[in-house]
Amino acid sequence: MGTFKKLLVLVVAFAIMASIVACQQPVSEPEQPQETKPVAETPSDKPAEPAVEEGKVFNIYCWNTEFQDRFKMFFEDKGLVPEGVTVNWVITPSDGGAYQQKLDETLLAQESAAADDRIDLFLIEADYALKYVNSDYTLDVYKSVGLTEADTADMYQYTKDICTDANGILKGVSWQACPGGLIYRRSIAKDVLGSDDPATVQAALDSWAKFDAVAAQAKAKGYYMTSGYVATYRTFSNNVSAPWVNENDEIVFDPSIKQWIAQTKTYLDNGYTLPYGIWDAESFNEAKVDGRAMCYFGPGWFFDFCLMPATLADSEAEAAPGNGSYGDWGLVKGPQGFFWGGTWICAAAGSDNVGLTREVMKTLTCDKDTLLAITEKYADFTNNVSAMQEVAASDYAHPFLGGQNHIAVLLDSAQSIDMSNITMYDQLLNEPLPAAFLDYFLGNITEEEAYDNFFTAAIETYPNLKRPG
Repeated sequence: MGTFKKLLVLVVAFAIMASIVACQQPVSEPEQPQETKPVAETPSDKPAEPAVEEGKVFNIYCWNTEFQDRFKMFFEDKGLVPEGVTVNWVITPSDGGAYQQKLDETLLAQESAAADDRIDLFLIEADYALKYVNSDYTLDVYKSVGLTEADTADMYQYTKDICTDANGILKGVSWQACPGGLIYRRSIAKDVLGSDDPATVQAALDSWAKFDAVAAQAKAKGYYMTSGYVATYRTFSNNVSAPWVNENDEIVFDPSIKQWIAQTKTYLDNGYTLPYGIWDAESFNEAKVDGRAMCYFGPGWFFDFCLMPATLADSEAEAAPGNGSYGDWGLVKGPQGFFWGGTWICAAAGSDNVGLTREVMKTLTCDKDTLLAITEKYADFTNNVSAMQEVAASDYAHPFLGGQNHIAVLLDSAQSIDMSNITMYDQLLNEPLPAAFLDYFLGNITEEEAYDNFFTAAIETYPNLKRPG
């Protein structure tokens, strides 16, 4: 039994024990070490030969319906699912690492499972991509799945870097690139800054010092600068100068994270923001027509899939200007460029539907016309350089953003995304950190106690890690 598989056994055993002791606690994710891999071969432009006969059940594992919507509209509804094949969706929310736990349990049983029960395709995020990329549970996109280098040539390089293993083998592809920006409420910007013009707003918010100054102005006018204390976290965490974990397996707080802690303490002390997390209903309530938050942060998927629905006064009516605060929003780069999220498609080892997975990958991540259509429908900044350049130079206008072309705003940021500091630990270090410091921000504990609480929880999740010496 391989090292990765042995550790997955421990995951399942630990999860069962943990659920008995404290069923409300987040699922712990164990250490996932690098595995020894064969020397990478130069990918061939010749597709892999398809299996003689593929399976009749196509199992897809994911954590929400975002990919499901795109799969249905741009693949299934186009008649691309072979006749007689059933698409089976297994959706497990990602909160507390639950999706990873479900995925790990199923991958552990992949070899012994009946063919129709095996995972065929599964999705991963950047925050934990390396855990699966550097394992034998994901297939080589070129050699094993059958894509060619020509198929992936126009993808943003960082999206390939994230899913390239330690030996240079590409293990996953994405339909998205996810440069983020500052999403602002136009009517509030007019009141606070005297203008809602994107150029004027960007000039007023192009550094954190300016952002802080405008936060004080917004407060004086009765507004919040952000809807919740976690709103800016991804901007800071995406601009770190070093990985979360150093070569000695020590958890290290980057100066950028410390800057976020200091800023957030000031914002809550001064009433510039509210004590809500990104996904809290109270945070999204501040985007409603009577909401008082000036700024949100996120990429195209965030304002389309998450923020936009919250702005509607009537969720059953057309999403259009006049329905709640829809259309009363704009987008600028903000104090720092950043990226957030993205979803990568992986082919599971042991699948009997590799040929179908290849067609899904090719259609949804490599086909320029499909990617342009996804951008038009869902506002995604899709993973095709020439397609996004084409949209940026066009008269494309998003009604949610008051007719603004958000692709043009984010184009430069997409080219400069740097993934050199990611680790396999990022999700379950980044996600719990804000909550670990909330009691400090609210004055209930000291800053030292907040750090101690964070380290204790992090080491419970990853027993191989330790505090800095």
